[in-house]
Amino acid sequence: MGWLLDASVHVLGADILWREVIGNTVGLASAVLGMRRVTAAWPVGILANVLLFTVFLGGVFDTPQDTDLYGQAGRQVFFAAVGAYGWWRWHRNRDGGPAVVPRWASGQERLSLLAATVAGVAVAYAVLDRLGSYGPLADAWIFVGSLLATYGMARGYVEFWLVWIAVDAVGVPLLLDAGYYPSALLYAVYGGFCAWGFLTWRRLQRPSAPGATDPSLEAVG
Repeated sequence: MGWLLDASVHVLGADILWREVIGNTVGLASAVLGMRRVTAAWPVGILANVLLFTVFLGGVFDTPQDTDLYGQAGRQVFFAAVGAYGWWRWHRNRDGGPAVVPRWASGQERLSLLAATVAGVAVAYAVLDRLGSYGPLADAWIFVGSLLATYGMARGYVEFWLVWIAVDAVGVPLLLDAGYYPSALLYAVYGGFCAWGFLTWRRLQRPSAPGATDPSLEAVG
């Protein structure tokens, strides 16, 4: 296991863990599958969560980046839990068609998500600040926003893409400052991908949208 934890590549004067590169690549693959409403997005995402959990505890695992981002690491655990829920929900919904039908969240659902955001960020900030996490406020938003976005994806809310974009906007500068360059690059790429995903799901949620029955977008796994 030692070589797996320590394997790295030297890029522009910095050691980059292969775990970080592979974990983020697998995470992006999960996002692509999610946009296409393929149920396999969830187990693929859980694999990325396992890899990235070890990456963001740099001090604990004595990696080149010795900064512990407890919010980033902790969210991988919750991601796996929410991912299991999403996997179950999408698999249950499969009936020869898409695993989920995109829809806008109702007014009550949006209010509930907003309340969860405010309460979640407040609690996460207090915990992460006490733990000594790097950039606790930004880390708290990334932690809470990521969980809400993942939950929104499981429920089929079109808005979950917008939440991810807001997470990426905060995540890129935080990760660059902390030295997690592959993750920062993924966040930047993912932000653009989320804009594409939002437009795709917004089109699909319209009853008259021709793409709603596009076989290339149906769930296959």
